Amino acid sequence: MRFWHAAVWLATLVLLPSVASTQPATAVIAKAAKFTVLSTMLSGMPGAGIGEWGFAGLLEVDGHRLLIDTGARPEAVLRNAEELRIDLSTITDLVLTHNHSDHTGGLLTLRRELSKKNPKALSRVHVPAGIFMSRLGADGREQNGLLPLKAPFEQTGGVFIEHRAQFEISPGVWLLGPVARVHPERNFSTSGRLQTPTGPEEDNVPEDTAVVVNAASGLIVISGCGHAGIANTLDYARKVIREAPIEAAIGGFHLFAATDEQLAWTADRLRAAGIRHLLGAHCTGIEAVFRLRQLTGLARRDAVVGAVGSSYTLGSGIEALSLAK
Repeated sequence: MRFWHAAVWLATLVLLPSVASTQPATAVIAKAAKFTVLSTMLSGMPGAGIGEWGFAGLLEVDGHRLLIDTGARPEAVLRNAEELRIDLSTITDLVLTHNHSDHTGGLLTLRRELSKKNPKALSRVHVPAGIFMSRLGADGREQNGLLPLKAPFEQTGGVFIEHRAQFEISPGVWLLGPVARVHPERNFSTSGRLQTPTGPEEDNVPEDTAVVVNAASGLIVISGCGHAGIANTLDYARKVIREAPIEAAIGGFHLFAATDEQLAWTADRLRAAGIRHLLGAHCTGIEAVFRLRQLTGLARRDAVVGAVGSSYTLGSGIEALSLAK
């Protein structure tokens, strides 16, 4: 396992907000939940959806609907939703898990197009604290994918709400806020320099967050890229939401370039967290999903490579579609 240098670790501690030490006093248990992938590299079935290097998905819990991330290309999520016959115009709230353009690229197009049908569509964006920090490349250009979109989005009447700690978006659905990094995972590969008050630092995507559904059988964790590390993310969810097994880990976990050693370590942590389902999309990587399935002992139907249109439903599991069955 590759360990962080001490300086990077200390910088991360400075950038992260304080971590809540107790779980929520009132824990609402979700009864029904479904997540559908709307952006990832693969299309799940003929004639519906196009793949891209990006991530987005629709979360539906007990009648509440939430969009998580917006994909990379401006129209990919909009078109994929249309082809899958999913109406996004009734959704008011969305979450952006971090600043990268492959998760924020569809924001303006979605807001502008859907607001023609419903002025409140995607008008409220929940983001983790630190997402608007500047990240400069070697050429001095801004690499924060969300910063150029902030003002135009607000001009449409939309608002951003920053969260420093866990926040209940709807009953039983939580945004974690920036994830504390206890384990030495290095699940990021950014080249920009984070512009902090004390000077430039390596950009380890300190704002990286996830969404958690608190279900009776365990926690459903949806990650955009998992730059904080899948073990850190799952452990943090169990710390601040509820000490429960991981019913499902869904989304991107930035393991596509992980070594065999790193994947074996990760599988150990997944088993320790009691994982039951893995729908690994986007930057999780195809080979990584296969290796984790082997190492965790999950069945083929329970550890699947995510594709556009594939889904997870509480109580019935993963619908892999034609490509991954």
